[in-house]
Amino acid sequence: MTNFWSIFIIILVVGNILAMVWLLLATSRSNGMNEAETTGHKWDGIEELNNPLPRWWLGLFVLTIIFAGVYLVLYPGLGSYEGTLNWSQMEQFNSAKEVNREQQDEFFAEFADYTVPMLAGNAKAMETGERLFANNCATCHGSDARGAKGFPNLTDSDWLYGGEPETILTSITDGRAGVMPNLRLKGADVTVLALYVQHMAGRKDVTDYAIQRGESLFGVCAACHGPDGKGNQAIGAPNLTDDIWLHGPREADIEHVLRNGIQGNMPSFKNALSENEIKLLTAYVTSLGQRTEVGE
Repeated sequence: MTNFWSIFIIILVVGNILAMVWLLLATSRSNGMNEAETTGHKWDGIEELNNPLPRWWLGLFVLTIIFAGVYLVLYPGLGSYEGTLNWSQMEQFNSAKEVNREQQDEFFAEFADYTVPMLAGNAKAMETGERLFANNCATCHGSDARGAKGFPNLTDSDWLYGGEPETILTSITDGRAGVMPNLRLKGADVTVLALYVQHMAGRKDVTDYAIQRGESLFGVCAACHGPDGKGNQAIGAPNLTDDIWLHGPREADIEHVLRNGIQGNMPSFKNALSENEIKLLTAYVTSLGQRTEVGE
């Protein structure tokens, strides 16, 4: 909120309190006990009396004004004034967050001595891991973990950086950043190289010219993907021979990547999740591939 709106609200609140005090004073004079005072207004022979407010109503009015004044003294409501209680929404939020974190740590401490394989075989751990996945990973990888265009499928055996528990743990903890550069190819070379890459993945109807020309162009790709196109998990370079495509299998999809390059980012969760939570989430992700292998 800007300073303008803060000042506007302060003026509005204080102005309303002062207006209520004025209204209370303006209507509080006594009308006498013996003869009723009138307002001078008459309708169809009915005369409007100027009687004071009922005592209970007047008392509530006074209490409302007192409550508003005390509230502004105790709590922050007048600009930089913090209130005598030194209370703030942020402090209350942080306090509640800390209590919640302590409760979470107590729960996850149960799994502190478990290895990842042990967690993968524990029903309670996997139930919790599924919830962690839904809250932190499903937005990109899907609720079924099968990914989408640009987001890896976590249920197969194709891993950019390796599928070992230690590697998955590192990916979740530190995140990953992958870059496919723009190769700055000219003219038909983009199409030729796209056809050759599809040929490496098993496409049969690629011409001999495209294979020969594409093989020569592929030299610039071999630095990351290897001369055989099987990738390099140390830097997250995909295997181009397994017919699994992160950014789409069509010729147009591959051409788009070659022309424009692409950047991938897996965020780090080390500041969002505890070590035990990350380990449990690692076990759950590891179990996804195992379930697929046994046909679940």
